[in-house]
Amino acid sequence: MLTLTENASTIVRDITEQTAAGDPSNTRAGLRITMEASPEPAFAISAAEGPQPGDATVEQHGATVYLDQPSAEQLDDKELDAGLDPAGNVQFALNHQG
Repeated sequence: MLTLTENASTIVRDITEQTAAGDPSNTRAGLRITMEASPEPAFAISAAEGPQPGDATVEQHGATVYLDQPSAEQLDDKELDAGLDPAGNVQFALNHQG
């Protein structure tokens, strides 16, 4: 199953808190990773108020990530990392678990 680095967990929690700000009772908010239709594996990451039917759920270090079925299969042995670029934009990276 996908794992998260501490940096990724912190950024996911920050994004989730912003998503749930309009509804503090929403404890299911998180990020959702979906696989895009393309010749090479490509993923889309978006804020989500909760899982979609069939999503796998990863909870680590207080962060929640939802994965559609194709993403869950492709990312099974990966680790999600995150950081900020010089302009302050979030950059996600996938690494092999190790």
